[in-house]
Amino acid sequence: MRVKTSAATTDDRDRLVMEHVGLVKTLAQRLAQRLPSQVEMNDLISVGVLGLIDAATRYRPSLGVPFDAFARRRVNGAMLDALRELDWAPRSLRRLRREMDAAVASLRHRLGREPREDEIAEAMDLSVPAYEKALEQLRTLEVGSVRQLDAPTPDGTPLIELCIDASEDAVAQLERKELKVHLARAIEELPERERQILAMYYQEELTLAEIGEVIGVCESRVSQLRSLAISRLRTLLRSSLGMAEARA
Repeated sequence: MRVKTSAATTDDRDRLVMEHVGLVKTLAQRLAQRLPSQVEMNDLISVGVLGLIDAATRYRPSLGVPFDAFARRRVNGAMLDALRELDWAPRSLRRLRREMDAAVASLRHRLGREPREDEIAEAMDLSVPAYEKALEQLRTLEVGSVRQLDAPTPDGTPLIELCIDASEDAVAQLERKELKVHLARAIEELPERERQILAMYYQEELTLAEIGEVIGVCESRVSQLRSLAISRLRTLLRSSLGMAEARA
């Protein structure tokens, strides 16, 4: 007797989609909080639903992974891919990010430690208010630049990783594992408060306002510190990877 599986598989997929549509809306709302106003949340939801359907189609309970966790990565990935294709960030903003990264890297090399914010502002020839405004502007460039790692550091501190392609080959997977090692070391060099903010934002998925309540600062200040932390991470990674290549 032949067992028909296609109809059951389709039913399971449709059930998973219907049960998790709310997840798409939740993820879209969280992402929309980090984006400029010209990005429509309804567009994010539409793309996210496609990611959810793809997740439900590919999901196999035998993997031992809850569908909610399996779907989150694909829904987030679909929305982030769509945002990257928009390329809505102006060139002036990308230039500002390069300038800040260069200032952080130069000061770190000269001082032998992580530079303070007043030192970064001075190196960029900016007043403190102008520097803080620059950090706030840079937050729109950080969408999708980092996301949660599968494993924590030895002391339990959550890590974050660059967005990855689920279809990557064995070589890419090896390179990603090496990148995780460099990223873990870079995170350990961040100032404690910035490391705490990244953990709460990417691992615990708290909003900027919620993080502000925890550490006792306003929401805009949390946004500034997050942007600064990511700038530090970029420059630390470039330095670490550059030295690794030189030794190879």
